[in-house]
Amino acid sequence: MVVQLDELIDQATPVVSRSDWHYAQPYQSHAAVLSNRLESAILRFTHPGSAYISQVNQHRGKPLLYKFPEMYCIAVGLRDDLKAGWMGTVVELVHAETYGDYLEMADGLLEQGYKDAAAVIAGTSLEVHVRALCVKHSVAITLPNGAPKKSDTMNGDLKKAGIYDGLQQKQVTAWLDLRNKAAHGNYAQYDQAQVRLFVEGVRGFMTRCSA
Repeated sequence: MVVQLDELIDQATPVVSRSDWHYAQPYQSHAAVLSNRLESAILRFTHPGSAYISQVNQHRGKPLLYKFPEMYCIAVGLRDDLKAGWMGTVVELVHAETYGDYLEMADGLLEQGYKDAAAVIAGTSLEVHVRALCVKHSVAITLPNGAPKKSDTMNGDLKKAGIYDGLQQKQVTAWLDLRNKAAHGNYAQYDQAQVRLFVEGVRGFMTRCSA
């Protein structure tokens, strides 16, 4: 996360530092691209309702002359706060609360006998969490051609990066398989007890490996 912000800020610094960037065409075009990338990074690396998001929203729609320097300053502030360790706990808590709510929903569906819907919801929480772990640990979430990686690929990448071990990787693979069966209508290939273990397992995984 911090590494990616550092790279973007390093690219933007020589451009925003020029007094003529806003009317010299090559620099203006480059600034437009960097401004969009900085904005996307800020939205990706912080949580809804944060001061950073509010600042970004204040400058949406403004001319590039004003927006680019503001996106740069917001990104620098976010990067510095992340390095100081002031953001990590908040992001993890918000993420855990949000997807914990989905798992509560899955629990409720299971109680009513809707195992298939519960499996899909638990699977969605798992996939989002795997992606969030990649973002947290600066593991790529896209392929070289820009296409998003599949959850199973990211799962393997997290194991390679040492975020968790091979046993956890195999468990995540099994959970993703159950989720796929539910999503594709193969309802007879798993039962309610397996979905219950799935929901509880994902809940424990999110606690042990917070994102």
